[in-house]
Parts: sequence; C-alpha cells; structure tokens
Amino acid sequence: MMQVAVRRITMNLAFLVSLLLAPTTRAETEVKVGSKGFTESVLLGECLAHLARSTGARCEHKAELGGTQVLWKALQAGDVDAYVDYTGTIREELLSDAIPEGNTIRSEQDMREAMAKKGILMSDRLGFNNTYALGMREADAARLGITRISDLRNHPKLEIGISDEFMERQDGWKQLAEKYRFPDFRIKTMDHNLAYRGLEKGAIDVTDIYTTDAEIDFYKLRVLEDDLGYFPTYYAVILMRQEFADRNPPIAAKILELVGKLDSKTMSAMSAKVRLDRELESNVAASFLNEVMQLDAPMLEVGRKDQFARMVQRLIKTTREHVLLVAISLLLAIMCAVPLGTLSAKNEHFGNVILGVVSVVQTLPSMALLVFMIPIFGLGALPAIAALFFYSLLPIVRNTYSGLTQIPTNTMESAVVLGLPPAARLKLVEIPLAMPSILAGIKTAAVINVGTATIGALIGAGGYGAPILTGIRLMSLPLILQGAIPAAAMAVLVQYAFSFVEKRFVSPGLRLR
Repeated sequence: MMQVAVRRITMNLAFLVSLLLAPTTRAETEVKVGSKGFTESVLLGECLAHLARSTGARCEHKAELGGTQVLWKALQAGDVDAYVDYTGTIREELLSDAIPEGNTIRSEQDMREAMAKKGILMSDRLGFNNTYALGMREADAARLGITRISDLRNHPKLEIGISDEFMERQDGWKQLAEKYRFPDFRIKTMDHNLAYRGLEKGAIDVTDIYTTDAEIDFYKLRVLEDDLGYFPTYYAVILMRQEFADRNPPIAAKILELVGKLDSKTMSAMSAKVRLDRELESNVAASFLNEVMQLDAPMLEVGRKDQFARMVQRLIKTTREHVLLVAISLLLAIMCAVPLGTLSAKNEHFGNVILGVVSVVQTLPSMALLVFMIPIFGLGALPAIAALFFYSLLPIVRNTYSGLTQIPTNTMESAVVLGLPPAARLKLVEIPLAMPSILAGIKTAAVINVGTATIGALIGAGGYGAPILTGIRLMSLPLILQGAIPAAAMAVLVQYAFSFVEKRFVSPGLRLR
C-alpha cells in the first residue's frame, strides 16, 4: 500500500511540474521587434510583429525608439531581434567602420556579407525605395523658380529646417552642403515630424523629407530634383539577429515573407491612413497583411468606448512606469549623494573632485547619456533609471555639502566643548542643522527627474514620454497632453510632498525661506 501511495504522489508531482514547465517552454518563443520614431518605421514594426504572432509566438513591439544608433545597438545587444532599416543607412551609418577595415561596400551583397560578419542577417528588399530628398512649398518653389537642389544656391535667405538625425548623418546635411556648395543658410534643427508643420506655418522654407511621406501630397510640397545625384538609394530591408534566425527558423521565415510585398505607393498609402486619417498603426498593418498575405491578424476596436478604455489603460500604465523611474532613481541617488556630500564637506580635496565629477555628468546631454547606458543595461527602464540617477547626484551632493559647511562656527565649537565625538556631532548636530538644505537638494532632484524621465521613452522605458512622442509623430495634441499634463501634475505633487516632509521633520526655526 505504501508503494502505491508513493507512486501516486510521484505521478501527481510529475504532472504538476509539467504544468509549471509548460509556460516556460512557450516563453522561449518570445520575439522582440523594434522601430524608430517615425510612422513608416512603426508601421513596418507592426507588420513584423503580426507576422511573428501568426506563428504562435509572443511578440513585443518596442516602438518609437530613438534614432538609428539606438536600434542598431539594441539589435547587436539582443534587446531587439529584428527591425527594418534602409540600405543607404546601412552603408553610410551602420557599416561606416567597414571601409577603414579594408572591406568593400558597393553593392547590397557587400552589405549582406559585412552584416553577416557582425552576426546580423540582412534580407532582400521589401520593395520600396524611401530615399531622402529636400522639399518646399509648391507655391514658393514656383514663385522662386526652384526645381533642383542646386537652385537653392541662388536663394541664401531661405530658412532651412533639418531633422536632428539628418544633420548628423554621414550622408546628411553637411556633406550635402559641401557637394552642392551651398552658401551659409540659416539652419534650424528640429524633429522630423514637426518639420511639415513648420513648412505649413511658414516657419521654414525647405526641409529634408522621405520620398514615401504621405505629407508630400497633403501639404502640396515640391520634391527638389537631386541633380548632382547625392542621395543614395534607401531600399527597406529587414535586419535580424542570425542567432535568433537559427534558433527560430519558422518565425524567421514567416517574418522574411514580407520581402518583395511593399511598393512605394502602398507604403505611402499606409502612412497616409495613420498620419492623415488617424487610423491605428496596428490595424493598418493587419489590414495590409490580411489582404496581401492572407494572414488572419486581429484588428483592434476603434469605437469611442474602446478609445476611452485605451486612454485610461495608457494613463495607468504610463503613470506606473513614470513613478517607478523617478522613485527608484531618486532613492538610489539619495543613498549615494548624501554620503558623498558629507565626505566632501569633511575633506576639501575629495570634495573638489566629487563636485567636479557630478557637475560634468550634469552637463552631458540627456539623449547622449541614455545611449551610453544601452551597451551596459540594454533597452528599457534600467538605462533610464541609471541616467536619472546620475542627473540627480549634483543637486543632492551640492546641497548636502553646502548645508554642512555653512553651520555657524560657534555652534560647532559648542559641540566640541561638550565632548561629543565626531560621529555623534555629525548625527546629533550637523545633519539636523543641514537637513533643510539636504531636503531642498532632494526636492530639486525629484522635480528634475519627473521632467527628464519623459526622455526615457526614446529607449523603451515608457512613462509619460511615450504618449508625448506618439503625439508629436502623429501631430495629435490630445496625445501630447496625455503625457504632458500628468507629468506637470506629478511635478507639482512632488513639490507639495517635500514641503510636507519639511514641515514634519524640520524645526520651524531651521526651515529655508
């Protein structure tokens, strides 16, 4: 009887273990696709995500990540399994180090082989060529007689609006200006999605555009002829980690079925549905795949109740993400910065070094600091928390240092005369007297963090920056406000919360006025 009971218990345990292991097995088929912060890239990311899900895999679309370098580093680090990029970008940006190493990059096959050496699979063309171009209002172009890029040389007073990425690219504005021998134009750098609004309002006269942008027809723009043949071709291709493709052949094969299915007209029409008709990217991508590839991709409901429910869900999700980013980074900063400020006050040489280092960190551009964090922490909340942590150090360290070094000398002498040892003086006299200054530093750091955390959306950290980025991309004021208003409200709440803490823990005679 005992053996039978043991056998039954063993079988039951084995059954339970098999149930527990089952989700783990399914989790191995998780796919992560990425996209850049413009509509076409987000649409293509949605296409990849639908194709991956059609195989039964779970797929996360990390949408609207920062520029080319953010996606590329994420792909190499394994934070993204696949995304769509362009042959011109691959040659000029991603393989810019290959030529000095002795490799020849002339054809797409050369690119494919160079990519393979980096462990990246490059697909054949999806079909369309989305090259860069310069565009301006049709009426102005006709009035000034401008049809070619070289015609711009005769109009040095034109206002040029250039996207941030195009300004810095190897095949961007600087090299274009040298090729065409432009005079010194007045240049404004801005987000690509805002440039069309700038053209419409007359704030700029010329901007860089993508030739499949839906706004070209909508805003009645003239695409200037590249008469010196400067811009390379930008055929869209899928970049996929070879290790992922080897480990998941059916999923990789399904994603690669998108090759050859998208021409320029189709891509432009899909972008127009999102940017001009306000349709959801997921639905536009699903509709295309269902029609062309006979997929059965699900469509999201778009009624008012569904939109309101999505807005509430988005607000709850972004609030939770934003609070975590700010709270964790601030807590870590307090734990490090207060001891550093105390040590700085006790040792002048050490203090000069620490204050110098945290001051230098504060001067780093936030986007650059986020990109520096990606190779260490990958994409998501961790690199954003690390960047916010570094930005929080200066106000707390400096205020702790100032609070401790500004205690009146006679007060310190009284503590020494009473026979208090250094540790007791610090705990019972110096820290309490410096507390108002320390709290002021923490409050400043917290308010800075609430605002800076919105940039974390560029590397997939979420928070209130996500709806702001999407709103800018789609020129949707309601979406921008869904991120901006809660962020402002949180900053005010943080201000009041620290004022309450000050009243609760600091003597009225010591409070800062």
